[in-house]
Amino acid sequence: MAELLLELFSEEIPSRMQARAAEDLRRLMTEGLNAAGLAVGEAHSFATPRRLALAVEDVPAHSPAISEERKGPRVGAPEQAVAGFLKAAGLASLGEAQIVKDEKKGDYYVAKIEKPGRAAADIVAEVVAGVLAKFPWPKSMRWGSGSLQWIRPLKSIICLIDGKVVPLEVAGLAAGRATRGHRFHGNDVFEVKSFEDYADKLAGHAVMLNAAERADEIREQAEALAKKAKLELISDEALLAENAGLAEWPVVLMGEFDKSFLDVPPECLITSMKTHQKCFSVRDPKTKKLSNHFILVSNLTATDGGAQIVAGNEKVIRARLSDAKFFWDQDLKRPLDEMAIALEGITFHEKLGTQKERVERIKELAFQIAGAVDADPQDARRAAELCKADLVSDMVGEFPELQGLMGRYYAERAGAKPEIARAIELHYKPKGPTDVVPKEEEGDAVAIAVALADKLDTLVGFWAIDEKPTGSGDPYQLRRAALGVIRIVIENDLRVPLVRKLGRHMARLLAQIDRGGSDIKGAAKAVALKSLGFSDQQLAEIESLAVSDHFGPLTEDKSGAVRQRVGATVADLLSFFADRLKVYLKDKGARHDLIDAVFSLGGQDDLALIVKRVEALGAFLKTDDGANLLAGVKRASNILAIEEKKDKTSYAGSYDLKLLKDKEELALAAAIESVKQDTVAAINVENFKGAMNALAELRAPVDAFFDKVTVNDADAALRENRLRLLSEIRAATLTVADFSKIAG
Repeated sequence: MAELLLELFSEEIPSRMQARAAEDLRRLMTEGLNAAGLAVGEAHSFATPRRLALAVEDVPAHSPAISEERKGPRVGAPEQAVAGFLKAAGLASLGEAQIVKDEKKGDYYVAKIEKPGRAAADIVAEVVAGVLAKFPWPKSMRWGSGSLQWIRPLKSIICLIDGKVVPLEVAGLAAGRATRGHRFHGNDVFEVKSFEDYADKLAGHAVMLNAAERADEIREQAEALAKKAKLELISDEALLAENAGLAEWPVVLMGEFDKSFLDVPPECLITSMKTHQKCFSVRDPKTKKLSNHFILVSNLTATDGGAQIVAGNEKVIRARLSDAKFFWDQDLKRPLDEMAIALEGITFHEKLGTQKERVERIKELAFQIAGAVDADPQDARRAAELCKADLVSDMVGEFPELQGLMGRYYAERAGAKPEIARAIELHYKPKGPTDVVPKEEEGDAVAIAVALADKLDTLVGFWAIDEKPTGSGDPYQLRRAALGVIRIVIENDLRVPLVRKLGRHMARLLAQIDRGGSDIKGAAKAVALKSLGFSDQQLAEIESLAVSDHFGPLTEDKSGAVRQRVGATVADLLSFFADRLKVYLKDKGARHDLIDAVFSLGGQDDLALIVKRVEALGAFLKTDDGANLLAGVKRASNILAIEEKKDKTSYAGSYDLKLLKDKEELALAAAIESVKQDTVAAINVENFKGAMNALAELRAPVDAFFDKVTVNDADAALRENRLRLLSEIRAATLTVADFSKIAG
């Protein structure tokens, strides 16, 4: 079979768009060819600053001929139905259709459609034109008088099948076999006849086609250059990929800057050089301290060895680092407390007030959470008070990605406790699913308290104003915030009762909103706590919140309305946490049915305990006792479901001990009562393995009961009593999980 080669040569494509564009080209072309009946082989796409390329293997010469039958309406059907059939089948009249006899359903029309195969070149030309017309660039432009939109003006198109040019014209450009190489070292026009020839000639014209190979080349040159200077390259994969997208023929050079700039925090210098000049930083391999050298990537081999290129970059770097040093020096003149006051001028959200108001809420919540993580409450309050102060600093204004880190530096310079300074930096973590979380064993207890308070305040706030994630968007990254809370709690094995924490914080926040006169219509979604399975005790916790502490004197009617509003909104937020925890556990390999079995119990707001229960349940079901008990419980549940449906009644409730006759049912009743007590006692002390071991005691008596006892006895009283005994099996296991949700 033949090979398809496609190249779209243009002006410079932004580095950040190249990888996605190459993948989009591969996907759209292969999907289009297959949809048109041309089943092709493996496809490989490539991107450089000036071109997108695609090589497709095993392209057949023609698409196969198609013969199919299309069933039509019944004979005598309405004229409109017949007309639609003729149009869909491509027939001029009913005379071209056949009539199929059917004595049962009536005779109907059938159209036999014969579609001849098409030449691959015709299909490719059609698909290429369609792909170019609808290519999903994030941004695009038009040029000249044409209507085609592309990221930059297209200059030429190569489109070859088996070395032959495909007749194709797009935006006034006719496809051919000619292209150009490197802008400076190989800009002559040359022709190609295959992908192998294309790649070889590009390399001969100073173009490395494969982006991964360009990145590897940059890394190898940079590491060698750093090693020669007795330094170590600071790895940055994102910067490496960006430079690979900026150079078709990368050449790595080294420059240096004045050592006086090293007085500025290294992250500021690294970020400045990376952001403004796309330069890599290097450090001393022994001390790990930043060196006053940098590594740059050029797109050409200079005749002077790169001296002028280095000098030009050094000049720009010097100016940029001078700015960074100025920002640093100016920020040091302002204490963090002064910066914190300036947060009054920054609006967090029009309905949630300023950053200063938000910090006040975070302070109180961090103080409350501190005890659960063995942090000093006053340190947690102080760290929270300063955690957002660096947002008004000049350095963070220039480099927003340094927020938190700069706060730590400013706090350390002011003599703050190490725990407080570190908490200012770490309270943003985790910033994503692969980011680390602050750990209690590493001395980050204060950071944990502030990090949880920050994320919980965000979630509570946006729930209070009914700005929740939707299926199509999450502009405030609330899913990430919830996942951050989950990871911090679980990875540190914390006991944080969310009902109480969220309820009190919600009451405080709604009080602020009410006093500010904000519109909160729709904030309290009518989600009843009991509908989510919360216990009476947990319901009472929310309803007994010290709402008056935040709302001032309340009439009984207003107090009840406020409590209802707080409770309903918190319930909805807890439901969101439950969904996020399910996603987290599934990503960790937990069975979805076990998660559902635990969540179905309802009323659970301790994330770490939920995870432990799921883990213990999974381990139990892998044992023979667990598997057999599951089968027994499901059998009991199925019998109950059938009989309750038939009798139109429920058999849940206590059985009559006097009516238990057989020794097997007596043994089962005794085992149920024992298991109920033992599982509850084990769960109360968080001994989930012990609870599972207690459940295992049911296995033998359940098996014996089903072997020896007839549930649907002729005696109606015995039958009802035995069905009630089966309901007690279900009730006993419900103390651990809802076994009806478990597959198997």
